[in-house]
Amino acid sequence: MIKLKRLNGDEFTLNAFMIEQIQSYPDTTITLLNGKKIVVKESEKEVTERITSYYRRIGIVYSLSEVERSSE
Repeated sequence: MIKLKRLNGDEFTLNAFMIEQIQSYPDTTITLLNGKKIVVKESEKEVTERITSYYRRIGIVYSLSEVERSSE
């Protein structure tokens, strides 16, 4: 889960596994797997860094790198 802010400043927590894509229109727009779009204050880079940090905390990044090594 990652914490983000809507354009009006309201903070919310988003399940990072629900994110399909992140775009800058120039506002950062997150499209979820269900098609819902959320516009946030954070930059695309900031959101990506928070997702990567979350994946590291729960051990996903390490697990994915192990899978890549084993398939070589």
